Amino acid sequence: MTIIWLLVGLGLIVLGADWLVEGASSIARKAGVSEFVIGLTIVGFGTSCPELVVSLTGALEGNADVAVGNVLGSNIFNVLFILGLTALLCPVSMTADNRKTDIPETLLVTLLFLGFGMCHSLFGIGEADGLSRWDGTLFLLAFALYIYASFRRGKSPEEESAQSKPRKLWLAILLVIAGLAGLIFGGNLFVDSATALARILGVSDKFIAVTILAGGTSLPELATSLVAALKGRDQLALGNILGSNVFNILLILGSSALITPLSFASVTHVDALVLLLSVTLLLLWAYTGRRERIDRWEGALMLLLFGAYYTYLFINL
Repeated sequence: MTIIWLLVGLGLIVLGADWLVEGASSIARKAGVSEFVIGLTIVGFGTSCPELVVSLTGALEGNADVAVGNVLGSNIFNVLFILGLTALLCPVSMTADNRKTDIPETLLVTLLFLGFGMCHSLFGIGEADGLSRWDGTLFLLAFALYIYASFRRGKSPEEESAQSKPRKLWLAILLVIAGLAGLIFGGNLFVDSATALARILGVSDKFIAVTILAGGTSLPELATSLVAALKGRDQLALGNILGSNVFNILLILGSSALITPLSFASVTHVDALVLLLSVTLLLLWAYTGRRERIDRWEGALMLLLFGAYYTYLFINL
């Protein structure tokens, strides 16, 4: 039964991703907004729901390590593994706006996260590393500004493929809702079943935490990005990852810090360096190789870095 539920969860993830991509693309065309912005906002927020639930629950229970660790781990997983794997299978295109605005903004938000969160160890300011309620308020204000600016500059829709089937707006919205539900419920079912199966096989709890649970909340981003790229919706795939990372930092950590001040005691300098490097690589890829995309070799390099980081985590368990 555990294996059956595992397969059911996987099926829901695949179906949910397909519905979400189709619905989001239709809404973008109907609303006259680019697919990148839809990926950055609606899809990015939707696929970040698992991280939102985990981090807010951790904050409400006074467990700051869960809130911070979940966001940091998910953001690294999103860029190095998901975008790396997506680019390896199907090179991800970039626009001039991605290179000049969207990726630099994501890097700026990441620097904001590390600068405020690790203020003591990096600059000697304050008594300990962490985010206060005032920091959380600032993050939420920055999030509101980010969403407003994204919609303001995303009013030029991409050209619709001749093979695209027009959908009614209500059907597109229904597809997005059904897709998000499939991703979230399917992801939870998959993680629970995989965890139960790992325990049956005698795998340690630490191994489960670092592998299955760490990647589990990023399953929606993984499925959505892969399906979007395979359908030729590269901008939606890239927008999903960048949007999810910004949502994770500004909205999720901002909300969590308002509930309870967050400690960064469990965040090492290696974690911070890998997180910063992951987004910096995206900016570097925008100006190397074929400048208009993330090439397969660049995706492979991101996966190698992800593998090296996870090896480090296993060694230091």
